[in-house]
Amino acid sequence: MKKKKRNSSVGSDDIDPYSDPDIYYGPKTNPTLATKDSKIGRTRTLSTVEQAFNKNFLRDEFQTSLTRRASYDDNSQQNRRFFISDIDATLKELLESEDSDKNYQITIEDTGPKVLKLGTLNSNGYNQADIRGTYMLSNLLQELTIAKRFGRDQMILDEARLNETPVKRLRRLIVTQFWNSLTRRLDDTNIGVMAKDTKIHSEDAKYPRIYIPYTEKEQYDYFCNVRDLNPQLHLDVQYLPKEITPEWVQSVNTRPGLLALAMDKQIDKITGESYLTAFPYVVPGGRFNELYGWDSYMILLGLLVDNRIDLGRGIVEHFIFEIKHYGKILNANRSYYLCRTQPPFLTDAAIKIFEAMGGKSNEVAYDLLQRAFKAAIKEYKTVWLSEPRYDPKSGLSCYHAMGKGIPPETEATHFTTLLTPYAQKYGVSFEEFQKLYNDGKIHEPKLDEYFIHDRSVRESGHDTSYRLEGRSANLATIDLNSLLYKYEKDISFIIKNFFNDEFVSYDGTMEKSAYWDAKAIKRKEAVDKYCWNEHEGMYFDYDIKLEKQSSYETVTTLWPMWSQMASKHQAELLVKKALPKFEELGGLVAGTESSRGIVNLQRPSRQWDYPYGWAPHQMLAWVGLENYGYKNVAKRICYRWLYLITKAFVDYNGIVVEKYDVTKGTDPHKVDAEYGNQGADFKGVATEGFGWVNASFILGLTYCDNLAIRNLDSVTPPHDFFQQLKPEERKEYGL
Repeated sequence: MKKKKRNSSVGSDDIDPYSDPDIYYGPKTNPTLATKDSKIGRTRTLSTVEQAFNKNFLRDEFQTSLTRRASYDDNSQQNRRFFISDIDATLKELLESEDSDKNYQITIEDTGPKVLKLGTLNSNGYNQADIRGTYMLSNLLQELTIAKRFGRDQMILDEARLNETPVKRLRRLIVTQFWNSLTRRLDDTNIGVMAKDTKIHSEDAKYPRIYIPYTEKEQYDYFCNVRDLNPQLHLDVQYLPKEITPEWVQSVNTRPGLLALAMDKQIDKITGESYLTAFPYVVPGGRFNELYGWDSYMILLGLLVDNRIDLGRGIVEHFIFEIKHYGKILNANRSYYLCRTQPPFLTDAAIKIFEAMGGKSNEVAYDLLQRAFKAAIKEYKTVWLSEPRYDPKSGLSCYHAMGKGIPPETEATHFTTLLTPYAQKYGVSFEEFQKLYNDGKIHEPKLDEYFIHDRSVRESGHDTSYRLEGRSANLATIDLNSLLYKYEKDISFIIKNFFNDEFVSYDGTMEKSAYWDAKAIKRKEAVDKYCWNEHEGMYFDYDIKLEKQSSYETVTTLWPMWSQMASKHQAELLVKKALPKFEELGGLVAGTESSRGIVNLQRPSRQWDYPYGWAPHQMLAWVGLENYGYKNVAKRICYRWLYLITKAFVDYNGIVVEKYDVTKGTDPHKVDAEYGNQGADFKGVATEGFGWVNASFILGLTYCDNLAIRNLDSVTPPHDFFQQLKPEERKEYGL
């Protein structure tokens, strides 16, 4: 498969303060020793884009008539640097003056004067200059916070870090800081922290615990050694049973543990002894501190743009390990997820990593490809082509998670409305009812069915949505069947082109490409029969129990374009009829407002419904549109999404969060559905962002030309940007 060339106008020659703060802030002992020509505290030549940004954007919206004055001893505003002799005092002054809501962030909602004076470096701090506007002041807060965390009392600060263009700054933070902050290795260095579970609050969940597959004695010995050498961790190391049943999983819900992941065996060149090392991977962030299924694939798309092949390979290695030992790619690697998978993306992930590692000429890459496709075939046959997830009548597949009892990882109040009437029915407290039901002492068939669907919603990755609520296990979703079509086509392609059309499967079966081509044709025919609606020009989920199409309009109707299952005619209708239903100010919305229906106290908002938009929906749509020759439309949708991310980043102290309200231009990150938003809980400076949003920003920039980036830097609303385009430029955005 050919790699697609991307055009990105954002450079990568960035300085990472976390790797060398002396270069970034000057020497720790005496930062004033930094000279203008030295590497330490050096100034940065601004690009044309950044100079335009400085001239046109860096004024607070409430003070548009004010212009920044040059320092008294420096005629060049571009090269101005500041000497901060007391970081604590400056930080205190900044927060007292500007952080009016006392949340340790400086945003457009704060009502301070939006100006602070800093002493210039050339005058040793004696002469002062104004720092104005929310963006520059919030960047100042971030820089002071970083320096303070390094134990700095004093620092020099290049103004280029305060008025750095938003696109440049956010990209730099993702590349040099966010990926690193989200990277994990499941080994002796962090097992104590990783294995602790913040979602479960039982007595047995207080201490870290790891479960090891019963065949992995080397890993078991490794972690027992870690336990013995670090008694202060109180690490509990347990083998998993040979047969993992829903009953066993439920039995350990009060004593949950992290599940082991892939490790690599290395040989010490001196002693000749073997030892294990952990493959690195990236977590989503916030409360999600595990290896998640489809999050990891989306994150991988951004990692590959940044050439972080090591992290991408780790993700694929862990997917292979999970299928081998746990039977599926897990929702996440915690014990209570053992009966639950997630949207399947292994084949595409493996192909991309294989190509990035050098392809067939690299023996390690070739071996990885072979192992990945053996695992994918096993997953396909044992998970997606087996009941209850496979519907033999339609030939389509459904999400259908197994499990018993109440999912333990949800928020404490998540099922209050559902379970309170049952508690009242039996005359017991809410807590007592949960225990009686989980212990099997109370039988409620309707509740059992509810939790089958609830777990299946979580398995789908779209937790939660009125599209799926109370019926998820009965729906052959268009998104899942698009992904499985991609599996079938990918497996055929790899067998034919890299294994001479003879591939020995996990169970010894000789696989041929023709078999997988036939599977793909059969699935497409079933999807066309049961999911395609010619009149509406879009795909719908199919209810295998009611034997009819769902009427819920979901943006995953575009996924057949990503998997290339749609015909040219179907793609044309999707762009003409379906896409306008989902295109909003800030990108694609998860579903239409009419499909969602009313929301009120009895029927609250669900986060995968209108008006919310999510990174995976955007990224798969961009690729899908490009697959069918609509890259111009992809550029338009992409600009909308990146605008929303940039807008929140500029106005709200560098925030990057899990999801956005794509209908709002003022504070799109404020999402109060269900557990709120991940990535917003920080003081002073964000250090992680959120995994798949970081990836969407990095990938999205490859769809942007210089014109788009300039307008993102100026935070130009999509309507204004598109309106000012020349006729020939409008075609570039499908207008």
